[in-house]
Amino acid sequence: MSNSPLLSISPIDGRYSKTTETLADYFSEFALIKYRVKVEIEYFIFLSEKKFFKLDKKIKPVLTEIVENFNLEDALHIKQIEKTTNHDVKAIEYYLKEKLESIGAAHLKEWIHFGLTSQDINNTAIPMLWKDAVEMEYLPAILNLQQKLYRLAQEWKNIPMLAHTHGQPASPTRLGKEMMVFVERIENQIQLFSYIPFSGKFGGATGNFNAHHAAFPKYNWINFGNEFLEEKLGIERQQYTTQIEHYDLLAAHFDNIKRINNILLDLCRDMWSYISMEYFKQKNIKNEVGSSAMPHKVNPIDFENAEGNLGISNSLLEHFSAKLPISRLQRDLTDSTVLRNIGVPIGHIIIATTSLEKGLNKLILNEKKIKEDLDNNWAVVAEAIQTILRRENYAAPYEELKKLTRGTSVNKKTIHQFISKLNISKKIKDELKRITPQNYTGI
Repeated sequence: MSNSPLLSISPIDGRYSKTTETLADYFSEFALIKYRVKVEIEYFIFLSEKKFFKLDKKIKPVLTEIVENFNLEDALHIKQIEKTTNHDVKAIEYYLKEKLESIGAAHLKEWIHFGLTSQDINNTAIPMLWKDAVEMEYLPAILNLQQKLYRLAQEWKNIPMLAHTHGQPASPTRLGKEMMVFVERIENQIQLFSYIPFSGKFGGATGNFNAHHAAFPKYNWINFGNEFLEEKLGIERQQYTTQIEHYDLLAAHFDNIKRINNILLDLCRDMWSYISMEYFKQKNIKNEVGSSAMPHKVNPIDFENAEGNLGISNSLLEHFSAKLPISRLQRDLTDSTVLRNIGVPIGHIIIATTSLEKGLNKLILNEKKIKEDLDNNWAVVAEAIQTILRRENYAAPYEELKKLTRGTSVNKKTIHQFISKLNISKKIKDELKRITPQNYTGI
């Protein structure tokens, strides 16, 4: 019973655990420990490759297997050591020293964590797990949603629809084009996201390789650090740091994700509005209840769920991007607990994108209602008429159309009668009469 989602204090690990369970590979305590172990082992091996000590060729694959086969039992053992050390990274150092002793390499164990501070491990492990989560979970979810929107845009590209600027009838558009607005907005932000590097800090207690330089003063530790992070860990190394990385690039990631969230929030609200206007109906699912009291209703709950989760995500991302780049002098500890939560906004985004796709899949286009709204709003062609009249140098066409349409109800007959009385050629009158709310959709 202790493992039941019903006992979780967070809906990410409770109600929505099936939706978010893959994120445990990147953001759980187990994942953080595993990535730290990987950094420590890669560093140890890299030191041997740079000839600081000789490593038996049989030991390297054994060390690699420690990462590849790392399991919950290993993580629990490290947590047990932590009860004594009261320091999570030191517990990993002692665990790996135990491993070296068990494989006959005890004489090398002081090269584990050589010259490092805990932040050299944290500020490489966290960017690595963040990079993997973004590339394996976050971006695929956003791109899949974008592709869904693109397919709907293609399906609906020829559907004329009344636009609503300021919530009022406006020049007609096409439903497919309105979907393409979101496709393009997402694409633009993903492009911006791709320009932001994944980076980490690696330079000793206060960022200057003090201990490394003291032990080997003639060695080029800057080149060592750059090569280690770029070639072994797959991230860029920040060149000037305090004890911790400056988090500016991570904050840029958070801000970019927040902008994508805002685009999706906009989409949720638009779809909700279209449903309320009956431009879409929703598929009935057998045995599913739309409202606990009103049997006729099918509520747009998927778009509402997504909106709520995106809002929570944005609140956290905003705090992270504002807080993390600020640290007293060379370091305070406030970043540590915050960084342990960076998976939470991603969890809410995965819940949101799942709900959004579910909501989009439920939509049934109500062409009858869309056409009805166009037919009932002939006033929207006034813009086209007055623009063509301007082209013909007709006097004050805007003012004439304003008198005809402002505050009154007009229909096809009203518009055509107005056109017939204009002092223009029959050819221009015919041109104007061919304009309808259905075909006045631009390009």
